[in-house]
Amino acid sequence: MRGVVFDGGRVEVADDLEVRAPGPGEVLVRVAAAGLCHSDLSVIDGTIPFPVPVVLGHEGAGVVESVGADVAHVAPGDHVSLSTLANCGACAECDRGRPTMCRASIGRPGRPFTRAGKPLHQFAANSAFAERTLVKAVQAVGIPDDIPFTSAALIGCGVLTGVGAVLNRARVALGDTVVVIGAGGIGLNVLQGARLAGAVTIVAVDTNPAKEETARFFGATHFLTDADAVRDVLPHGAQHVFECVGHAGLVRRAIDLLDRHGQAVLLGMPAPTAEATFLPAAMFLDKAVLGCRYGSSRPQHDIALYAALYREGRLLLDELVTETYPVEDFAKAAEDARHGRVARGVLTF
Repeated sequence: MRGVVFDGGRVEVADDLEVRAPGPGEVLVRVAAAGLCHSDLSVIDGTIPFPVPVVLGHEGAGVVESVGADVAHVAPGDHVSLSTLANCGACAECDRGRPTMCRASIGRPGRPFTRAGKPLHQFAANSAFAERTLVKAVQAVGIPDDIPFTSAALIGCGVLTGVGAVLNRARVALGDTVVVIGAGGIGLNVLQGARLAGAVTIVAVDTNPAKEETARFFGATHFLTDADAVRDVLPHGAQHVFECVGHAGLVRRAIDLLDRHGQAVLLGMPAPTAEATFLPAAMFLDKAVLGCRYGSSRPQHDIALYAALYREGRLLLDELVTETYPVEDFAKAAEDARHGRVARGVLTF
């Protein structure tokens, strides 16, 4: 079968991958569509260290092909959106409703794929850039059959991360003020999360003026190309500032833009050794800096919720898909993503 493989030096669209059959508590999914997220590119450029060779992809949707023993919530033929959280479901964090903090879901890649008899790693417990992938049952979330796969694929990462950061981590309330630094795939979902939460002022900041129309469509009430101009809109600063770029210097900028009792939420992925600086004295007015993994989401709950909101016309998914590419055109899709030409490019099989 076909799949996108990174060997530590180059990326290849292979056609000779194999994946094992599902064991107990596992689901084999025939992938129909997979979004290309910057996290995949960060593995390739080394920003995210990951063992190789690895089958890339972590934002996908498809059809259940077969299930292992003890899987009851999905069956062959069901449409599913895939989560990256291979959480155990039994530890203290899972029991508290915090599956993103489950230690079984962090940094333990499996190797269900083989190529020429040699095992390959699975990225983010998912590897959606393959015609078929094997996931834990908790990662396969049933969705209505009428949601296009190209749209459903994006729920599993970009939407969970961006919308979830607003609703679950920051808990933006009706009437709050929000600044979003970076209007890419994650930033657009933060914008629509802020809109869903009822924020009254939503400022998008991006150096690319071509993103203004899309940012406003997703919920921005203001669009700026320079963060210094935020104070012209919000003289006292914002109650919530989301950094969606992954640049250490923008962490300081996010903190500087906070109002009293404000909070900066860090969503972008900087290099592992990158350091950010800020003035501790600036924090004494009850300000906070929050990390956020995967939108502090509960995928089995949140994916179903976002699918329902999409069907009601309240959550935008189709509009996130700028362009689709056959998997063989991965190189072009990656180039478009690197240069900010797409909100989200989606690979299809």
